[in-house]
Amino acid sequence: MRTKSNSTQVLYFTLTAYFDTGLFKYLYFISVMSLYMFTVDSNVLLIVVICVNRSLHEPMYMFLCSLFVNELYGSTGLFPFLLLQILSDVHTVSAPLCFLQVYCLCVYGSVEFFILGVMSYLAICYPLQYNTRMTCCKVVVITAFMWFYSTLTTAVVICLSASLQLCGNIIHRVYCHNSILNLICSDTPVNNVLGYLFSLFLGLMLLIIYSYMRILKVCFSGSKQTRQKAVSTCAPHLASLINFSFGYFFDVLQSWFDMSRVPNIFCIFLSLYYITCQPLFNPLIYSLKVSKICSLCKSYL
Repeated sequence: MRTKSNSTQVLYFTLTAYFDTGLFKYLYFISVMSLYMFTVDSNVLLIVVICVNRSLHEPMYMFLCSLFVNELYGSTGLFPFLLLQILSDVHTVSAPLCFLQVYCLCVYGSVEFFILGVMSYLAICYPLQYNTRMTCCKVVVITAFMWFYSTLTTAVVICLSASLQLCGNIIHRVYCHNSILNLICSDTPVNNVLGYLFSLFLGLMLLIIYSYMRILKVCFSGSKQTRQKAVSTCAPHLASLINFSFGYFFDVLQSWFDMSRVPNIFCIFLSLYYITCQPLFNPLIYSLKVSKICSLCKSYL
């Protein structure tokens, strides 16, 4: 355990995952900028389509709208910072700005997991009673709770962390990552808060697993038509959840294990995957799967 003897007041952090790319940095800048613009355009388009069409003012589409808003939030928390760092020759960031980015990305991950969990449970366990069980008022309350809880708990953790002494200022990533909490010199109340948050996410994961056990039971015991409807209902949620969990899982692995023997470019890809690919993946999978959104999107293009 680190002690206070080697603690310092950290004013800035150094991002060590960057390497000299020469003139190729402009190519990387254009590529990342294009990715960001495509992410913004696709999510904004679906948000507008859902908001302006009364036929889509149903609980499922309201949750989807909140999901797309969260994708915009997470992308904006990463891409502008990433674009500035790509063009910069010195990859340092002030401590307040670094903690702000950690806060934004942690809120994004928390809200994403909440929404996917709620959508999976309601759409899978109660597909036929979805609209009767879930009114628009309930959707608003649940959505407000997810955002309020995620922003509040994350703010508490970040504020406690920012006020403590750190034993280093090196972050082995291309952006400010929540592994910054590992730099705290000693055991603190932050650890208790993180343990509580982990228990909450574990509970959500158990809820999701229970939901898919229910759908598997339907698939094995129901008629062919029932199985097709069940699979059609849960397929987008399952695909989105697997994609997000896959990216987040490998991101966590990098915080737990020594990745010095792994190629740097591969580590960068894994650390960025769940923040960059999920905002692109969700609009694609839901616009293709949900016929109403797909047809309305075509009319706007």
